[in-house]
Amino acid sequence: MRLLVVEDETRLAGALQRGLQAEGFAVDIAPTGPQGLDAARHGGYDAMILDVMLPGLSGYEVVRRLRAEEHWLPVLMLSAKDGEYDQADGLDCGADDYLTKPFSYVVLLARLRALLRRGAPERPAVLTAGDLTLDPARRLVTRAGAEITLTAREYALLNYLIRRPGEVISKTELLDHVWDASLETGPNVVEVYVGYLRRKIGRDRLETVRGAGYRLTP
Repeated sequence: MRLLVVEDETRLAGALQRGLQAEGFAVDIAPTGPQGLDAARHGGYDAMILDVMLPGLSGYEVVRRLRAEEHWLPVLMLSAKDGEYDQADGLDCGADDYLTKPFSYVVLLARLRALLRRGAPERPAVLTAGDLTLDPARRLVTRAGAEITLTAREYALLNYLIRRPGEVISKTELLDHVWDASLETGPNVVEVYVGYLRRKIGRDRLETVRGAGYRLTP
Protein backbone atom coordinates (compact mmCIF):
# COMPACT_ATOMS: atom_id res chain seq x y z
CA MET A 1 0.00 0.00 0.00
CA ARG A 2 1.31 3.45 -0.95
CA LEU A 3 0.65 6.39 1.34
CA LEU A 4 1.17 10.11 0.90
CA VAL A 5 1.88 12.20 4.01
CA VAL A 6 1.42 15.95 3.45
CA GLU A 7 2.97 17.60 6.50
CA ASP A 8 5.30 20.60 6.86
CA GLU A 9 6.54 19.76 10.38
CA THR A 10 9.73 17.91 9.48
CA ARG A 11 10.03 15.92 12.69
CA LEU A 12 6.40 14.78 12.65
CA ALA A 13 6.55 13.89 8.94
CA GLY A 14 9.71 11.86 9.52
CA ALA A 15 8.22 10.08 12.53
CA LEU A 16 5.08 9.19 10.58
CA GLN A 17 7.13 7.95 7.65
CA ARG A 18 9.31 5.71 9.83
CA GLY A 19 6.36 4.36 11.81
CA LEU A 20 4.24 3.61 8.76
CA GLN A 21 7.14 2.04 6.90
CA ALA A 22 7.66 -0.24 9.89
CA GLU A 23 4.04 -1.35 9.38
CA GLY A 24 4.81 -2.28 5.78
CA PHE A 25 3.56 0.82 3.95
CA ALA A 26 5.45 2.66 1.21
CA VAL A 27 5.39 6.32 2.29
CA ASP A 28 6.17 9.55 0.43
CA ILE A 29 6.33 13.01 2.06
CA ALA A 30 5.12 16.30 0.59
CA PRO A 31 5.92 19.40 2.72
CA THR A 32 3.58 21.95 1.08
CA GLY A 33 -0.01 22.16 -0.06
CA PRO A 34 0.77 22.54 -3.79
CA GLN A 35 3.24 19.64 -3.72
CA GLY A 36 0.74 17.48 -1.87
CA LEU A 37 -2.02 18.30 -4.34
CA ASP A 38 0.19 17.46 -7.32
CA ALA A 39 1.36 14.19 -5.75
CA ALA A 40 -2.19 13.18 -4.83
CA ARG A 41 -3.35 13.81 -8.39
CA HIS A 42 -0.64 11.79 -10.09
CA GLY A 43 1.01 9.48 -7.56
CA GLY A 44 -1.39 6.53 -7.54
CA TYR A 45 -1.63 6.45 -3.74
CA ASP A 46 -4.00 4.29 -1.72
CA ALA A 47 -4.59 6.98 0.96
CA MET A 48 -3.34 10.37 2.12
CA ILE A 49 -2.60 11.79 5.58
CA LEU A 50 -3.11 15.54 5.21
CA ASP A 51 -2.26 18.37 7.60
CA VAL A 52 -4.57 21.39 7.64
CA MET A 53 -2.07 24.24 8.11
CA LEU A 54 0.31 23.97 5.15
CA PRO A 55 2.49 26.42 3.19
CA GLY A 56 1.06 27.51 -0.14
CA LEU A 57 -2.34 25.85 0.12
CA SER A 58 -4.33 24.71 3.14
CA GLY A 59 -5.31 21.09 3.64
CA TYR A 60 -8.94 22.15 3.33
CA GLU A 61 -8.26 23.55 -0.13
CA VAL A 62 -6.20 20.54 -1.20
CA VAL A 63 -9.01 18.11 -0.48
CA ARG A 64 -11.65 20.48 -1.83
CA ARG A 65 -9.85 20.65 -5.18
CA LEU A 66 -9.38 16.89 -5.34
CA ARG A 67 -13.09 16.28 -4.75
CA ALA A 68 -14.07 18.94 -7.30
CA GLU A 69 -11.99 16.98 -9.83
CA GLU A 70 -13.80 13.77 -8.76
CA HIS A 71 -10.61 12.35 -7.29
CA TRP A 72 -11.71 10.07 -4.44
CA LEU A 73 -8.39 9.25 -2.74
CA PRO A 74 -9.18 8.46 0.94
CA VAL A 75 -8.02 11.35 3.15
CA LEU A 76 -7.24 11.34 6.87
CA MET A 77 -6.90 14.98 7.94
CA LEU A 78 -4.62 16.06 10.81
CA SER A 79 -4.94 19.36 12.63
CA ALA A 80 -4.10 21.18 15.84
CA LYS A 81 -7.50 22.87 15.41
CA ASP A 82 -9.73 20.78 17.64
CA GLY A 83 -13.04 22.65 17.64
CA GLU A 84 -16.11 20.79 16.45
CA TYR A 85 -16.67 23.35 13.69
CA ASP A 86 -13.08 22.84 12.49
CA GLN A 87 -13.68 19.10 12.30
CA ALA A 88 -16.99 19.62 10.52
CA ASP A 89 -15.26 21.93 8.01
CA GLY A 90 -12.67 19.26 7.26
CA LEU A 91 -15.32 16.61 6.64
CA ASP A 92 -17.46 19.00 4.61
CA CYS A 93 -14.50 19.75 2.33
CA GLY A 94 -14.34 16.06 1.50
CA ALA A 95 -11.99 14.47 4.04
CA ASP A 96 -12.95 10.97 5.16
CA ASP A 97 -11.73 11.31 8.74
CA TYR A 98 -10.26 13.99 11.03
CA LEU A 99 -7.75 13.52 13.85
CA THR A 100 -6.60 16.29 16.18
CA LYS A 101 -3.02 16.90 17.32
CA PRO A 102 -1.54 15.64 19.55
CA PHE A 103 -2.83 12.21 18.60
CA SER A 104 -2.21 8.59 19.49
CA TYR A 105 -0.20 6.80 16.79
CA VAL A 106 -2.17 3.63 17.57
CA VAL A 107 -5.44 5.47 16.88
CA LEU A 108 -4.06 7.03 13.69
CA LEU A 109 -3.00 3.62 12.42
CA ALA A 110 -6.39 2.08 13.24
CA ARG A 111 -8.26 4.86 11.45
CA LEU A 112 -5.94 4.63 8.46
CA ARG A 113 -6.57 0.90 8.17
CA ALA A 114 -10.31 1.53 8.38
CA LEU A 115 -10.05 3.98 5.47
CA LEU A 116 -8.08 1.49 3.42
CA ARG A 117 -10.64 -1.24 4.09
CA ARG A 118 -13.45 1.00 2.86
CA GLY A 119 -11.52 2.01 -0.26
CA ALA A 120 -12.42 5.04 -2.35
CA PRO A 121 -16.03 4.88 -3.59
CA GLU A 122 -17.38 7.89 -5.44
CA ARG A 123 -19.04 10.43 -3.20
CA PRO A 124 -22.04 12.29 -4.59
CA ALA A 125 -22.24 16.03 -4.02
CA VAL A 126 -25.49 15.58 -2.06
CA LEU A 127 -25.85 12.59 0.26
CA THR A 128 -29.24 10.89 0.39
CA ALA A 129 -31.07 8.19 2.33
CA GLY A 130 -34.63 7.93 1.08
CA ASP A 131 -36.27 11.35 1.41
CA LEU A 132 -33.47 12.56 3.73
CA THR A 133 -30.70 14.64 2.13
CA LEU A 134 -27.50 16.26 3.38
CA ASP A 135 -25.64 18.80 1.25
CA PRO A 136 -22.13 19.19 2.78
CA ALA A 137 -21.24 22.23 0.67
CA ARG A 138 -24.21 24.21 1.99
CA ARG A 139 -24.51 22.39 5.34
CA LEU A 140 -28.16 21.88 4.45
CA VAL A 141 -30.27 18.97 5.70
CA THR A 142 -33.78 18.29 4.42
CA ARG A 143 -36.45 15.64 4.71
CA ALA A 144 -39.10 15.47 2.00
CA GLY A 145 -37.92 18.92 0.91
CA ALA A 146 -38.35 20.55 4.33
CA GLU A 147 -35.20 22.03 5.87
CA ILE A 148 -34.04 20.62 9.24
CA THR A 149 -31.90 22.70 11.60
CA LEU A 150 -29.19 20.70 13.40
CA THR A 151 -26.51 21.60 15.93
CA ALA A 152 -22.88 21.04 14.89
CA ARG A 153 -22.73 17.72 16.75
CA GLU A 154 -26.06 16.49 15.41
CA TYR A 155 -24.92 17.43 11.92
CA ALA A 156 -21.61 15.57 12.33
CA LEU A 157 -23.48 12.49 13.58
CA LEU A 158 -25.90 12.50 10.65
CA ASN A 159 -23.05 13.22 8.22
CA TYR A 160 -21.33 10.02 9.34
CA LEU A 161 -24.46 7.86 9.35
CA ILE A 162 -25.81 9.00 5.99
CA ARG A 163 -22.61 7.93 4.25
CA ARG A 164 -23.43 4.34 5.22
CA PRO A 165 -27.24 3.99 5.06
CA GLY A 166 -28.58 0.60 6.04
CA GLU A 167 -25.38 -0.39 7.87
CA VAL A 168 -25.26 -0.98 11.62
CA ILE A 169 -22.78 1.45 13.20
CA SER A 170 -21.60 0.73 16.74
CA LYS A 171 -21.46 3.31 19.53
CA THR A 172 -17.69 2.87 19.70
CA GLU A 173 -17.28 3.69 16.02
CA LEU A 174 -19.48 6.76 16.37
CA LEU A 175 -17.44 7.93 19.37
CA ASP A 176 -14.22 7.46 17.41
CA HIS A 177 -15.37 9.35 14.33
CA VAL A 178 -17.85 11.97 15.53
CA TRP A 179 -16.39 12.97 18.90
CA ASP A 180 -12.95 14.39 19.65
CA ALA A 181 -10.70 11.52 20.76
CA SER A 182 -9.07 13.78 23.38
CA LEU A 183 -12.35 14.30 25.23
CA GLU A 184 -13.45 11.96 27.99
CA THR A 185 -16.75 10.74 26.59
CA GLY A 186 -18.61 7.47 26.90
CA PRO A 187 -21.32 5.54 25.06
CA ASN A 188 -24.06 7.44 26.90
CA VAL A 189 -23.28 10.62 24.98
CA VAL A 190 -23.99 8.76 21.74
CA GLU A 191 -27.40 7.71 23.06
CA VAL A 192 -28.18 11.30 24.02
CA TYR A 193 -27.35 12.72 20.59
CA VAL A 194 -29.07 9.90 18.75
CA GLY A 195 -32.17 10.88 20.72
CA TYR A 196 -31.77 14.54 19.72
CA LEU A 197 -31.29 13.59 16.07
CA ARG A 198 -34.29 11.25 16.05
CA ARG A 199 -36.58 14.04 17.20
CA LYS A 200 -35.50 16.16 14.23
CA ILE A 201 -35.26 13.67 11.34
CA GLY A 202 -38.00 11.29 12.52
CA ARG A 203 -37.83 8.36 14.90
CA ASP A 204 -38.54 5.95 12.04
CA ARG A 205 -35.32 6.93 10.25
CA LEU A 206 -32.78 6.01 12.96
CA GLU A 207 -33.12 2.48 14.25
CA THR A 208 -31.55 0.96 17.37
CA VAL A 209 -30.11 -2.51 16.76
CA ARG A 210 -29.98 -3.97 20.25
CA GLY A 211 -26.47 -4.86 21.36
CA ALA A 212 -24.94 -3.69 18.07
CA GLY A 213 -25.52 0.03 17.45
CA TYR A 214 -27.62 2.20 15.17
CA ARG A 215 -28.80 2.08 11.58
CA LEU A 216 -30.04 4.93 9.39
CA THR A 217 -32.81 3.41 7.32
CA PRO A 218 -32.39 4.05 3.60
